[in-house]
Amino acid sequence: MESTAKPRLLLIDDDRKLCRLLGEYLGPMGYEVEAVHSGPDGAARAAEAGWHAVILDVMLPGADGFEVLRRIRAASGVPVLMLTARGDEADRIVGLELGADDYLPKPFSPRELLARLRAVTRRGAHVPETGEASASGAVVTVGDLQIDPDRRTARAGERVLNLTAVEFDLLLSLARARGRVKTRERLVEDIRNRNFDVFDRSIDVHVSALRRKLGDDAKEPRYIRTVRAVGYLLIDPNRG
Repeated sequence: MESTAKPRLLLIDDDRKLCRLLGEYLGPMGYEVEAVHSGPDGAARAAEAGWHAVILDVMLPGADGFEVLRRIRAASGVPVLMLTARGDEADRIVGLELGADDYLPKPFSPRELLARLRAVTRRGAHVPETGEASASGAVVTVGDLQIDPDRRTARAGERVLNLTAVEFDLLLSLARARGRVKTRERLVEDIRNRNFDVFDRSIDVHVSALRRKLGDDAKEPRYIRTVRAVGYLLIDPNRG
């Protein structure tokens, strides 16, 4: 029997009024929301299985959001949407480098939060789109990389890659190009479900994180090659 359970969201924010308002807004939208109000409590709860996404504030007592995100990513690929009152680029990049799937500065519109939340949970879902052709869900193999779109798993040889939802979609987009260059603009279209500035460094940050997980060297790449001023390509050893 198909499960009818609501998607479970963990909200980690010390602003109790905001947590209450978000719970009241997201509940009727079909979500089950649980809130915790400190960094250590948030990291402990996020380590438990069953969350569909985590909404994480940066400014937290006990441990800041970046430290909580480090702990989450050490154990889980659950989609993480970061909230912060800090709006500068450096903080966004730190969050993305640590594995955040998206970043939303305060103050924000609840409708935008909902749209971003739906986007990161779609990217993190393991179920293929209805009506998707079977070929689009076939395992993609490039060299020793194997990427399974349906199960959303990736391997480099025998090693399982622990990727965030965005990193997985980025690797899949590059792999499907099979040795052809993908521009940053096209990568944006492939991996995001909303418009954002294509000159934002987020694409480069996600590529850097993906390289680290692949054990790749940007100067002597085995997997991902930078094409200066254009984009990236995944090296296909079978192409001349």
